[in-house]
Amino acid sequence: MGLMTTRAKPPRPPRRPALPLGTATRRAALRLLDAVLRRGEALEAALPAATRDLVSPPDRGLAHAIAAETLRRLPDLDALIDSATRQILPDDAKARMALRIALAQALALGTPPHAAIATVLPLVDGGPRRLVHGVFGTLMRGGAALPETPTLLAPVAERWREAWGEEVVAAASRAIAAPPPLDLTLRDPAWSGLEGESLAPGHVRLVDAGPVPELPGYDAGAWWVQDLAASLPARLIGSGAGQALDLCAAPGGKTLQLAAAGWQVTAVDASKSRAARLNENLARTGLSADVVVGDVLDWAPDAPAEAVLVDAPCSATGIFRRHPDVLHRAHDGVIAEMAELQGRILARAADWVKPGGLLVYATCSLEPAEGEAQLAQFLGQRGDFAVMPPAPGELPAGIAAHPDGYVRTLPGTVEATGGCDGFFIARLRRASA
Repeated sequence: MGLMTTRAKPPRPPRRPALPLGTATRRAALRLLDAVLRRGEALEAALPAATRDLVSPPDRGLAHAIAAETLRRLPDLDALIDSATRQILPDDAKARMALRIALAQALALGTPPHAAIATVLPLVDGGPRRLVHGVFGTLMRGGAALPETPTLLAPVAERWREAWGEEVVAAASRAIAAPPPLDLTLRDPAWSGLEGESLAPGHVRLVDAGPVPELPGYDAGAWWVQDLAASLPARLIGSGAGQALDLCAAPGGKTLQLAAAGWQVTAVDASKSRAARLNENLARTGLSADVVVGDVLDWAPDAPAEAVLVDAPCSATGIFRRHPDVLHRAHDGVIAEMAELQGRILARAADWVKPGGLLVYATCSLEPAEGEAQLAQFLGQRGDFAVMPPAPGELPAGIAAHPDGYVRTLPGTVEATGGCDGFFIARLRRASA
């Protein structure tokens, strides 16, 4: 009988050290930033895919907060990085992005520095981890700080400086420093279930409100979230009992306003998911409207309406306080493309207004091409429409109509009470037959 031998077991590969708790959240933030800065996606649209590995809603919220704060502070974060090293080249995107995320946490979100760097170093696998760690440590030891007023992206600041002047650019820099207060529009202006500041009838402004679904009146549908400026287009239509069209309507704040004011509303939006959200808001508030999923360049109503509200697709640069990603995505090409689309929609919607009826055109944009220039072009083409300026008392205190009759809100508008989004609104009346 031969000798029995035992085969030696192969050595186990060394275990990789466990990743620091919270690394998955920072990896999701990295995916969000990549979606915005490299692919030009909207932050909210990128959120589901970027946070697919995160089970906890707080973790998803933190990933969003990190990405949003990084976008708010990007020029200043890069200035700090560049002040500490010449070794992180522009094409070393992974190292720079990891440092941006770590610094945004430590300097703006209150994350302890050791946690901020430990959770981003795994993001630099295969890259210069020692360099990232060294640059971060150098900045922390040197007392690095972000300026109280963030620096706007240079192309945005230049564009707005030319359009509105240095004062508006300075106000925009102050406005982007932190998320704004929460504005609510009341279904019944007499409802008084919330403590807050009212800047207009049926409006309440809350600071540090907490989770929206936990606020009094949410389940009862007593109100909906809507920036003060975003409420102005429907306010300028006012109350009525006839037919109203709300075009490009979702998520539906203006539809809810019109329905609460007595109008028989047909709300049209091209997005099925956004239309579903509008239906949810209608159900929660107990208001009614006919919601249509359709492209307004293809769809048409059965008959003209007494009031037509066109809240047109736009670059959305006016909502940069809540959505800082728009400043990184809205370049000149996007603005020109949106302006061309707006002109087509406005020309089509004008024919759906009854003689003597109202047409309100609005965009949440700070670009003149999507507001003032659009109005001038329309009036040059349609002599049967004329601007109808707001009457005294129609606008909230601190918001005034332009001498030409339209409304333009800018960074700095009602700043002392929390500001508002940037909007352009023009109310026009069609000549009677």
